[in-house]
Amino acid sequence: MELRPLTLHDAPPMAAAFRALGWPGKTEEDYAAYFARQQSGELVVLVAWSGGQFAGYGCVSWRSDYPPFRDGSIPEIQDLNVLPDHRRQGVGTALLDALEALIAARSPVAGLGVGVYADYGSAMRLYVARGYQFDGRGLMSAGRPAEPGSTVRIDDDVTLMLTKNLRP
Repeated sequence: MELRPLTLHDAPPMAAAFRALGWPGKTEEDYAAYFARQQSGELVVLVAWSGGQFAGYGCVSWRSDYPPFRDGSIPEIQDLNVLPDHRRQGVGTALLDALEALIAARSPVAGLGVGVYADYGSAMRLYVARGYQFDGRGLMSAGRPAEPGSTVRIDDDVTLMLTKNLRP
């Protein structure tokens, strides 16, 4: 497996792989925007290739949009995706190891958010097994607390936020 920073040449095969899965919203333009943010130093995107095939990617945002992370200078791992054919082969673990190492060079704590519906079950188990702990602020909807009694649509914008101490 090869892990390396995103290049513009990665955008077409990445977008095609997600298009083949029927996942809209993962376009070449999205990856070009990630590349521009990476070039500005705002974001790091690591891409995993296995056997010459695109297998997955993950990002570190150095300045999180989530207020508790932003205010605490906690970098956030975002948009970690491993293609279904490459799951349970160590791709997610390798990406997390590399992303956490990047964060550890600058911060003692990493943060991330995880979706709350069944598609995220494997990710939830992986994060907890790696030592991530829920930040205790409850359900977030588009980065804001879901207030008691409110109605939220359960989609990818509804998350629980977690942190991990990288320097025990």
